[in-house]
Amino acid sequence: MPVRSYAPNAFGLYDMHGNVWELCLDVFAPYTPGPATDPFVGGGSNRVVRGGGWDSNSNALRSAHRVSANIGAMGFNLGFRVVLGPILVP
Repeated sequence: MPVRSYAPNAFGLYDMHGNVWELCLDVFAPYTPGPATDPFVGGGSNRVVRGGGWDSNSNALRSAHRVSANIGAMGFNLGFRVVLGPILVP
């Protein structure tokens, strides 16, 4: 779908789900126990991708869905989002 085909979310961001998996900065590893806001995991080998792609099942089409990804094997359904925020170092 073309960008901005649907209304933005509550943060004013468009197109948060579907079309391509979103490549994230952190690596895939278990989260630490207990509640956390914006958890960040480092030290692993495979990166995290979120949100599902155009060929995903409906259960993957949400930002909370995260999977381990070998970036070189993702094919044509991988993208990233540029967001202004604090600098994080993996």
